[in-house]
Amino acid sequence: MLEAAKAVRHLKRVDPVMRGIIERVGRFEKKPLPPRFGMLTKSILHQQLAVAAAKTITDRFCALYGNGRFPKPEELRKTSPAQLRSAGVSRQKAGYLKDLARKATDGMVKFSRLGRMTDEEVIENLTQVKGIGRWTAEMFLLFALGRPDVWAVGDLGLQLAVKEAYGLRKHPTEKRMVQVAEPWRPYRSLASWYLWRSRDG
Repeated sequence: MLEAAKAVRHLKRVDPVMRGIIERVGRFEKKPLPPRFGMLTKSILHQQLAVAAAKTITDRFCALYGNGRFPKPEELRKTSPAQLRSAGVSRQKAGYLKDLARKATDGMVKFSRLGRMTDEEVIENLTQVKGIGRWTAEMFLLFALGRPDVWAVGDLGLQLAVKEAYGLRKHPTEKRMVQVAEPWRPYRSLASWYLWRSRDG
């Protein structure tokens, strides 16, 4: 999400609804980009879990590697299914994590090259991994790579925010989501951040 000030000016200029959201939410808060492998690992661990349960399992998982950190691909590959289960990781997610570790160490998931790939190339590369779908890959683009024009039309939070902000009577379809966001290009990532924040309180 580079050039935040320029992006904010663009969003406020092209869309009065977005201008109102930006003025209400306030200044954009940029966070450091997380480690790429760690973010994917966390994404798998958090799937289909409530926030509290996800945190508990993630903390137990990281405790396996000391100092509460996420493992490197080689470390995760060497971790036995029994160890993962002892941390509360389900059998299915343990399989996903092992697949991620294997494909990372084998070079199928090209972490060193992801930053030079196009958005669609990144999505194609990451979705080779079991348990990683398009939404997870889009969140990776947004939060791990800091890409400026990501618009995850399948994200429920964004769908609800668009419905509320634009006074839609029906839940927006993916086609409607694309239409609403078209004027925001090439800064749909920042628009996403503001829409998520618009529902925080």
